[in-house]
Amino acid sequence: MDDKGWVSVQQLLDALHKDNKWEKVSEEDICSMIAMSEKKRHEMEDGKIRAFYGHSIPMHIKKEQKMPPDILYHGTARRFLSRIKIDGLLPQSRQYVHLSQDISTAQSVGLRHDNKPCILQIAAKRAWEDGIPFYLGNEKVWLADVIPSKYISEV
Repeated sequence: MDDKGWVSVQQLLDALHKDNKWEKVSEEDICSMIAMSEKKRHEMEDGKIRAFYGHSIPMHIKKEQKMPPDILYHGTARRFLSRIKIDGLLPQSRQYVHLSQDISTAQSVGLRHDNKPCILQIAAKRAWEDGIPFYLGNEKVWLADVIPSKYISEV
């Protein structure tokens, strides 16, 4: 895998084919999986494939900085709120903090951790103007290295 997260599709297929249950997977199957995925987690280009976001591997995947919209959202469990107010949003076991462009996506994410999640509003454009880098994950997900607490408020 290169420093931007790309790996050769052929290398991926060779690795998959070592396991009997994946021996018939083809490049067309991978293309279909990407096209049919609702979350759009992967992309293919020039015979290579990579995940847009969510990497939890040891090497840091470099993303291109991009100016975010004015406001982004983050859904989280209520039990984490006091720590977030002190430390801000940290990537935890991921490489980046994941942010949503809309409240409903943030709500869905938060529901994975709490039946009444807290939705946080991020002053993304102001943070960007103050030097906080943001990266576009896909059409619904934005990424950041960290979001200091001064840019976070509860919805």
